[in-house]
This record gives sequence, C-alpha cells and structure tokens, in this order.
Amino acid sequence: MSKITTELLLERAVPRSTRLRKIETLNLSKLQLKTGDLDPRLFSRLRHLQKLDLSDNLLDKFPNSLTLPDLRVLNCNNNKLEDVTALKQFPLLEELTYENNVYLTLNDDYKVMFLLQNLRLLNGKDITKLAKHVRHVNSRKLTSKVTAHWEKFFRDQLPEKHTAEQVKSIKKKFLKSVQTNVVCGPSSLSEFTRWRVKMIAEEFLAYSLGLELNSDPEPEEKMDENEEEESTESPREDAEDKGQVTVTARKRKRNRSKTRSRKKRSKPQVTTEKEAGVNPRKSSHVQDEPAPEKPRTSSQPAKEASPEQEAEETPKNGEQLPKGQSNRRSSQLTGEQKSQEQDNGVVTLTPVKNSKGKEDVSAEPLHFLQCHSKGNSREDFKTQLWSCVFEPLLDSGARKDPIVNSSRTVATCGGESVCLIDCETGTVLKKYKVAAEEFFSVAWTTLTMVISDSRKKSHNILAAAGRRGIVKLIHVAADFCYGEIKAHKKPIATVCFSPTQETHLFTASYDKRIALWDIGIPDSDYNFKASQLLVLEVLSIPLRIALVPTCPDQYLLAGCEGGCFAWNIKLDKEQKTRPFDATFQFPDEDGSMTTLHRVDGLAFLNDDVVVSKSSKPGCIYLWSWSRSFDTKGKGSQRTIAAVILAELEWSTTDMSYLTLSTCPAKDYVFCGDEKGSVWMYNLSSYTKTWSSAKGKRSPLQEKKIPPAQILQWPELRANGEQLTEVLVNNVVSDPTLTYLVVLTSVNITAIWKKS
Repeated sequence: MSKITTELLLERAVPRSTRLRKIETLNLSKLQLKTGDLDPRLFSRLRHLQKLDLSDNLLDKFPNSLTLPDLRVLNCNNNKLEDVTALKQFPLLEELTYENNVYLTLNDDYKVMFLLQNLRLLNGKDITKLAKHVRHVNSRKLTSKVTAHWEKFFRDQLPEKHTAEQVKSIKKKFLKSVQTNVVCGPSSLSEFTRWRVKMIAEEFLAYSLGLELNSDPEPEEKMDENEEEESTESPREDAEDKGQVTVTARKRKRNRSKTRSRKKRSKPQVTTEKEAGVNPRKSSHVQDEPAPEKPRTSSQPAKEASPEQEAEETPKNGEQLPKGQSNRRSSQLTGEQKSQEQDNGVVTLTPVKNSKGKEDVSAEPLHFLQCHSKGNSREDFKTQLWSCVFEPLLDSGARKDPIVNSSRTVATCGGESVCLIDCETGTVLKKYKVAAEEFFSVAWTTLTMVISDSRKKSHNILAAAGRRGIVKLIHVAADFCYGEIKAHKKPIATVCFSPTQETHLFTASYDKRIALWDIGIPDSDYNFKASQLLVLEVLSIPLRIALVPTCPDQYLLAGCEGGCFAWNIKLDKEQKTRPFDATFQFPDEDGSMTTLHRVDGLAFLNDDVVVSKSSKPGCIYLWSWSRSFDTKGKGSQRTIAAVILAELEWSTTDMSYLTLSTCPAKDYVFCGDEKGSVWMYNLSSYTKTWSSAKGKRSPLQEKKIPPAQILQWPELRANGEQLTEVLVNNVVSDPTLTYLVVLTSVNITAIWKKS
C-alpha cells in the first residue's frame, strides 16, 4: 500500500472534499497503515479535522507532531499500539476508542485520562467522574507522598551550596528511590502510579527546589507489579456493567482502628451474575462416569449450563473477550462506585465469631463478591464456584519484604466465567466469559514471550477448563484469549502446570485420563503449537492432582473417585500411555485398610507430607510420601499402605467435593464445610516432629489434630432473606497467609484478610 497522499485524504473524507482544510471527518480504516505512513506535514493541513478513524490498521504508536488542533473524536481499534502518551498532542479530544490493542493495559487507560483533560468517553464508557478522581484526588495523594519522601530521606543530602554534579546525583537517586518506594492504589495500576510519581517528582524538583531537569531522562526501571497497596479512594469499578450489587455490613461489635475506618473495605462488597441448570448438592453419591450433558443432582463439578444469548464466543485462535463482559475496557471504566440505594440487591453481614480453637490467625471479612452470575443477574445464588489460584509474581523488584511482594490478585472460576480479583480492594479487574461453558479449574504459568521487535518479556498465562473438555489459554495482561486446546471429549475436572517446565500442563478428565500437554510459547502474533506428551490411564474419574515437590518431573499423585494413585511421568520413557504405578490404602470406617474410597481433596503441605481428604465422614489424613512410596520399587500397579502421620478433626458431614488446600510457607491446611465455615489448621509444631522422626511412625497419628481456628460464615441477607445452605467448595490462601479466598455453592466469593 502506498503512503497516504492528498488525493487519498480527499477521497476518504466524509463527505468527500476538495480541500484538506475543509475536512472535518476522515475515515482511514482498513488501509494496513503503519506509523511511518502518518506524515505530519500532510496531516498538519487538516486544521479543522474533528473526527478521525484509524481502526483496523498496523499502527504501533503515534507520531509526536501530527498537529490536529481541533480533533475531538479518535478511533484506533484493532491496531498494535504499545503506548498512548503521544495522544496528549490532541488536547481537545473528547471521545477515544482503542479496543483490541493487545499491548495496552489498564495503566494506559489511566494515563490518557490524566493527559486528556477534556476526555469524556473512553472505549464507549463515560469516564468523567473517574478521570476527575485520577487528575485531582490521586495526584494530591501522590504529590503528598513524593514530598514526604524527599523531606524524610533526601532533603539533608543536598548541601546549601551545591554543584551541578551534586544536583545530577541527587536527582538520579531521588527519582529511582521515589519510584520504588512510593505506592498508592491497587497493584494492577502500579505502572501508572510509577509513571505519575516520576512526573510529579520531576516537577517537584524543578519548581519547588529549582533543580533543572531537562537533562536526558533516566531509563525507567522495572517495578514490582504487586506492591503493597495503601487504601485508595479511587472509585470501584462496575466490573460487570449491569451486574454490580452493593453489600452493606452491619457494624461489628469490636471497633475498627481509626486508620482503617476510612477504607472502602470496611463495607464488604459483592458483585453479581446467574447460572442455569445447576442443582445444589443433595447427595454424596454420584455415578462413576456421569454424563456431562445432563444436569447434576450431586455436588460433582460436571453440570449443565445453558447458553446465554448475550455472551459471545469465537472458538478459534484470536478469540476476543466479549464486549461488556470480559473485555477489559468495556468492563472497567465505569466511574464511581455504585451507590447503595438499590434496595433489591442489598446483602447484610452480621458479626463473625470463631467457634473453636485459638485465634492465632485473626481474620475478618473484606469483600463478598457475586461476579460469576449468569446474565449479570442479582438473583443468582445458585452458580457454584470451584477453583481459585493466586497470580504468580513476575518481578519482585528491589523490595524483598514477603508481604509487599505477595500477589493479591486471584483468578476464580465458576459457571461460564473466569474472574481476576484484587483481594484488597475487591475489584474485579478482568472477566472472561464463554457461553455454554462451565469452568471447573484454573491454573497459572509464566511464559517468556516475544512481544515485538524481537524483544522478550515474561507474561502470566492463565489456563481455564471445564465441562466442554477444552482448555482456554488467556494472556491476561492483554485481555486476550489467544487459543484453546481440545484436550478431552468429556469434562475436565482439574488442571495444573509443572513447576519446572513452564509449558507443561496436566489435565484430568471425566474420561478417566490424565493428559500431559506442551502448550508451546506463542509468538508475537499469538501463533502457537500444542502437543500431547503423555496419557495416564485412571481406573476412575480423577478429581484432584498434585506433582510431588521433590521430583515434579517424575511422579504425579491423583485423588480419584475410586482411590488415590501415583504415576511415573518421566518423559525419557518410551511409553506414552501408562497405567498407574501404585494405589494407596487408607483406614476404613471399621479400621481396616482399603483402596476403595473417594479422594476429593489432595495437596502437599511440604516436600513430604501429603494431605488427602476422603468421603469417609470427617476424614482428612496427613501421610508421608517418602515413607509410603519406595521410588526404587519395581513393578506397576502396586498396592501400598499409606504411612499415616495424623488425622485432622473436621466436620462429620458425608458431603463430597468440599476440597482442601495448603499454605506450605506457613504450615497451614484449610478446608471448608457444609455450613459455610472454614477450618484452619496450624501444623508448624507437628511438621518439625514428623521431619525428625526419620522413618519412624509418628505417635501423633492416634489423636486427631483440632483446628487452630474456625471462621464461621457470616449472616448474609439478599433481598431481605438470609442465604442458607452455604457449602464451601474451595478455600485458598496467598503464600503469605494475608488473604483467604472462599468459594461457595451460592455464587459468593468471600475474601478474608488477616487482621
């Protein structure tokens, strides 16, 4: 395609024009234009241009001197833009759209809101109130923090009579320090915060202290994406457009501190959306091989979800997040937090009491979110939520404090949607939705991808799978589902990535198979090649899988409908389809050893201790992998008695599929029950005893270990009626035990925080 000419501009004018200076509306879409095709000298003649359409081209940035003084409306959808700061040259811009530019993030949205003072609509959303907050409230906070940082750490370093070299040195140190240490707002906006902090710091030095800052700018250094957030007054996003429900809380009996009384999280939030064809758990008995196309009457995660017309899906590479549902820009920029004046969505929260054990971890509820509803319905308290995983950190930066570096972003799934939630603010950062799907499991991996110009960068990739047997691969930073793997013909119960091989993904399915896939690494155009490496044959449906921490490339454990099994997964063996190596025996209700029991909870507490839960009422065992399984043993399909270290005291329910999780760094085990409570076990003192036993059976196995604390489900009311029969399907903590995410059978995600 030839470069833009005067004739082309006149022809593309709407309506056609005879002179460039008379053109007010110009359509340059679908011309394969690159940045170099936008000639500033030619565009400078478009003095009265008010509307410009550059959509569906190949632009990676804007030239800095297009000189369009009267431009009001700009459409840049479907390009390859990497930066938006050049848009500040259009100060009168009122409407801007740049959806489907995969390298732009939420941080870029906030940058244009700050730079363009007249901007009213961004990607079709009214951002007037939010932009005002960004330009004024946020700026005041950051200015105060920058000034305080200078006063505390740098003011005394600059002598009254200073040389140019001293000025240059103090400027460099201050800019680096202030960008590293001044934080404000959610971690998802850390790039924007750092950008503003640098700008404010330069202005502060230039105008308050008279330091000249027109020298060559220092290159930006990578920041920790998960910095500790100070409470922010930024408006909460209406994450799901139509589905926000405000949750009010009754005052708790014990007073909050003054510093916390101003935080929005003092009023836990809830967001909404409705599930079709999902029946609550009514029985612990399920078929050995359930038909996925029929509604489930049990609690097993293989249920029918009828398609919703408004949800969109493109079942191929390049699937775009549905507008208004999972596209970042159509779901996030909604202005101020919804008011609490809508009566038919109010949920009330009563005080929480701990019923058992010591309060060695005092926790309180932050948010109650209803963000997986079908059709964004506020009346949906039936969608079951199944899986949640905290996002791994890409870069911890220079700050090594574990709390500061801990990720507080969690991915949750249930019904036909996957959500990314900031645990501190309760904000639904992103949402991905597929009609007729029902997601059962999510897992993270970090891939080193080539983004452009042969540059490499680490990105977190989220895998999500469920009833349709398809794995969706989502590049979360780009809000883009770049591909899918048709892994199984029946539902996928759970997925997990290898901790040592970033592209290796295990999928466990109702077809009684566990498959190992290499998902490949996508190129800059998101082309990728997935391949199946291994198939593990299972005698019954696999429900939970875990790689052995000491040898994750060699052994995999699985909790199944018919027992607990182990496989050799080493890839140097020629056999691509393998039977199990061993099945483990556990005590039956009458004390005898048996392999025939449903294992619906499985996780490693540390390198050796396995925590498994079976359908025997109240049965959670801790047992030793190394003392139970002889890795040098020969032969397959061995039957091995698990070496039990202890049993945990838990609910006496016979309800199945209430899974457990662990926090290895803190030696904690978590498991929810049929009453909405969370049982928390601090096993730090026991793990030391077990590790020193040196092969001997532990005396602790005769006595059940009680929970350190039980967090009871608070009294929640919707439309004046109390939510009852709340089952905790899953509960997961972040690595530092700061946040606890609880997934329920009533479409509520509860987030607790350590006090």
